[in-house]
Amino acid sequence: MPSPCVGKCELDHHRSCIGCLRDIDEIARWSSMSERERHHVLHHRLPLREQLRASLSGTLADDGRLMRALHPLHAPPMGDGWNRSELDDLLPDGPLVEAAVLAGIVPRATGAQVILTRRTETLRQHGGQVGFPGGRTEPDDADAVAAALRESNEEIALPAEQVQALGYLDPFVTITGYRVTPVVAVVDPHFTPVPSPDEVADVFEVPLEYLMTADNLRHVEIVHRGRVRHVLEYGWPGHRIWGATAAILYNLRRRLEQLQ
Repeated sequence: MPSPCVGKCELDHHRSCIGCLRDIDEIARWSSMSERERHHVLHHRLPLREQLRASLSGTLADDGRLMRALHPLHAPPMGDGWNRSELDDLLPDGPLVEAAVLAGIVPRATGAQVILTRRTETLRQHGGQVGFPGGRTEPDDADAVAAALRESNEEIALPAEQVQALGYLDPFVTITGYRVTPVVAVVDPHFTPVPSPDEVADVFEVPLEYLMTADNLRHVEIVHRGRVRHVLEYGWPGHRIWGATAAILYNLRRRLEQLQ
C-alpha cells in the first residue's frame, strides 16, 4: 500500500511528523485504514497542510512556528482567560459561558488569509460587528473544536471535510460573560462561503501577514460604564476589526513573537 513517508521521521510537539505531515493517529492507523480514508489523507489532508506551509513561508508564522505557538488539540488550554483580570468589574454574576470560534486560515498563492465575518445589523448581540465564525458551546458538542465547526457550518456553510483544526489559542473572556476558546484551523481554499442571512451579512478575508504586523494594530480609548477602557482595533479598508476579534489576533501574534 502507498505511504507518504519520506524517511524524515520526527514528531513535533503536536505529535505530527515534520516529514510526511501526518499526525500520530494517521501514522498509527495507516495500515488499518480503508482505501477511501487513505485516499482522503493522501489527496486532501496532506496537500492542504503542505499548502498552508507554503503560504506561510517568509512570515512570522514560518518554519513551523505557527504550530509551536498553538496549544495542541490533545491538550486544550485551561483557565478563565488571559484577560480575565481586566474585566472583574464588568462581568455579569454567575459562571462564565463556554464558547468557541474558528480562526480559519486559508492558504492562497498570494499568502495565507484569515476568514472573518460581519454580523447582520439585526442581531441582539454584536450586530454589525466583525468576528470569527463561532458561538456558544452546546451540550452535544464534544469539545471546542466540535462547537467551532458546528457554528461555522451554521453561519457560513463551512463543511467539516474542508477544514482541519491545528490547535488552540489562549481563552478570551468577553464582557458579556463568555469564555471563548479560539480554534485555529486551515481551510480548503476551494471553500465557497454561503452566509446564513439571519446571522452573517458578509464573509471576507484579510491577509494573515497584515494582522500579524504590530504597526497595523492600534489602541483605542472608549468610555464604558463611566470608565475609560482600552480596546484593540485594525483599520482594514471597509471593515472595523476590533474588540474580542482583534484581541484574539493579538494573542496569536504575541505567542508567535515569543518564539523568535
